[in-house]
Amino acid sequence: MNHPVSRATAALPFASGARIAEIAALLGDPARANMLLALMGGQALTAGELARHAGVSAPTTSGHLAKLGAAGVVAARAQGRHRYYRLASPEIAEVLHALMVAATAGPPRHRPPGPRDGALRLARSCYDHLAGRLAVALLAALEARGHMRLSGEGDAAEPTPQGRAFLADFGLALDGQGQTSRQTSRRPLCRTCLDWSERRPHLSGRLGAGLLERLLILGWLVRVPGSRALTLTRAGEAGLIATFHLPPDWREGEKAASHPEATAGIAFDGVTFLR
Repeated sequence: MNHPVSRATAALPFASGARIAEIAALLGDPARANMLLALMGGQALTAGELARHAGVSAPTTSGHLAKLGAAGVVAARAQGRHRYYRLASPEIAEVLHALMVAATAGPPRHRPPGPRDGALRLARSCYDHLAGRLAVALLAALEARGHMRLSGEGDAAEPTPQGRAFLADFGLALDGQGQTSRQTSRRPLCRTCLDWSERRPHLSGRLGAGLLERLLILGWLVRVPGSRALTLTRAGEAGLIATFHLPPDWREGEKAASHPEATAGIAFDGVTFLR
């Protein structure tokens, strides 16, 4: 039986089965997997920080990082006395995100819960773009107001002409080729990720990265040190409701209604609001 191949998949360069198995074997080690999950926050971390995330010794961490670096999974940059590590590319982050979603699939009795921390569920960084309930609500609002058009396959999104004007007013200008003016890589402008905790799509791609950067610059979101969680400020929530027309009950989401067992005991409003 033939299965349809998306345009994005068809355009990928050829990789041998041996090469794929090599990368998969690297990701199969729990310590290395925990290091990579720590880097999904989008910030560069030292070997010492990654060792604490993985729960292994410094020499063991160095060995793991050497293997990940040789395979092109992580990249390192020296700054002062330290070397800082980050994921080598957005594509690596997409692979990790897909594995995170796959790890939560299956029968409910075998399905591990999503992020248990209320702050992570509300807003977090997913490599370089926004994830969590806020990200899901923003994409839904953009689509509802005719600013974003989602593909039938559900893995791509495209701003409408009206959406381009809206995004430009918000500080994310697009050029004639549909690229953000500050980023012109081969990475897709827009696509969607199935949100790990919400099980609904959020915006990724270059536009998703630009949106998160803009929200951080405005001070509407603030990074939480040592965590992927993002704090939504009072000014940020007011600005997002006024600008993106989020519904007043956006915090409740759809997951609480459809999967009450997954949210029991979680304080969804357990987020520190800044004055």
